[in-house]
Amino acid sequence: MSLADGIFIDMCRDILEHGVSTQGEKVRPKWEDGTSAYTIKKFGVANRYDLRKEFPAITLRRTAIKSCTDEMLWIWQKKSNNIHELHSHIWDEWADEDGSIGKAYGYQMGVKHQYKEGMMDQVDRVIYDLKHNPFSRRILTNLYVHQDLHEMNLYPCAYSVTFNVTQERESEKLVLNAVLNQRSQDILTANNWNVCQYAVLVHMMAQVSNMEAGELLHVIADAHIYDRHIPIVRDLIQRETYPAPRFWLNPDVTDFYKFTREDVRLEDYVTGEQITDIPVAI
Repeated sequence: MSLADGIFIDMCRDILEHGVSTQGEKVRPKWEDGTSAYTIKKFGVANRYDLRKEFPAITLRRTAIKSCTDEMLWIWQKKSNNIHELHSHIWDEWADEDGSIGKAYGYQMGVKHQYKEGMMDQVDRVIYDLKHNPFSRRILTNLYVHQDLHEMNLYPCAYSVTFNVTQERESEKLVLNAVLNQRSQDILTANNWNVCQYAVLVHMMAQVSNMEAGELLHVIADAHIYDRHIPIVRDLIQRETYPAPRFWLNPDVTDFYKFTREDVRLEDYVTGEQITDIPVAI
């Protein structure tokens, strides 16, 4: 069993056994048939992944590493809010007729702000500080911009990343750690997807800053399992598990804007059967 499998299984069991139900409450999400999508939820779930020990892809089922990396680069590198620049269809339900999801995610990453060092967007500011001010406690991004929420087709779920650099005694390189803050998460469809894509981001930022990837702390305010997902999750966490895969990141890339989804892969990734046709609440 990988460490990520253990974390995922324990989290799901905790939600199922000790979570609270939103049944009968006023909820926004709906199923495709128009009925309310209720959940069983836990407040304040925090999971810690040490990227030096393993890459946190669960083996209970396969996480598509190139697809989740592609979405992360769509936001962080392309700084796009248009689904036509994305290879998958995960955002189709929230896009308008032109493919835009409004002033959300990548749009916010591309907005330039005035700093003492000049005009920079949030991503460029992170890269600048990691290279010039690595021990700053102010290296973070924020997508939850209240003045633009009314023009977002979906409010940001994973909305903030705080980077923090440490100097470990046993390491010659500085160590890059990160906290991913998420206001809400659909555990079945999105948990390991988000964990993997931000683990990739930490690896990429570490490589271009000549650092070592350290820990990823994932904090979820509302960690929930939808009512129609409960039997799927119960079955999933009973599956056989396998050792963690090995992560490969193209070592020749030293510019964050040169990475592509082809620069990552998981080797010796043995998993359970993929789950298809998962109902998605909109």
